[in-house]
Amino acid sequence: MDVTSGTQFARLLLGAFEVMVAEVRVSLEEAGHPGLTVANELAMQAIDHGASSAASLARETGVSRQAAAKTISMLESLGYVIRDSDPADARKKHLRVTAEGRAAVDVGAAAFNRIYERWQRENGPDSRVAIAAIEELMRLGQSIENRTR
Repeated sequence: MDVTSGTQFARLLLGAFEVMVAEVRVSLEEAGHPGLTVANELAMQAIDHGASSAASLARETGVSRQAAAKTISMLESLGYVIRDSDPADARKKHLRVTAEGRAAVDVGAAAFNRIYERWQRENGPDSRVAIAAIEELMRLGQSIENRTR
């Protein structure tokens, strides 16, 4: 594919991500987690890494607080996340990923790893160049985002 504009480049990146997401979604379904999305799986990873409230989950995942709260409620209703009381302040609730949630995260992570390893095998040394270019693009985007805050 001959990419000649930023729009084409954005579509290429988005299309690649959508293909990865579709493969991960199938892996989640086959492992007994039907209806769980990659966004849900990534939210559970954020919770597992310290996002303990809707506000912190929103910051970690780049969504609104309302969207994060909705995700938490859905994950809680499916048994993937629970709210624990804060021992120091009973009014506060902290999020925790359940064993079932961790199992889903493991499935999603393994699927992403399989995609990545396949991509590395098929692209050899060129995969390192592509990763460096994507990392540079992310750094550029982050510097622009920091200036607009």
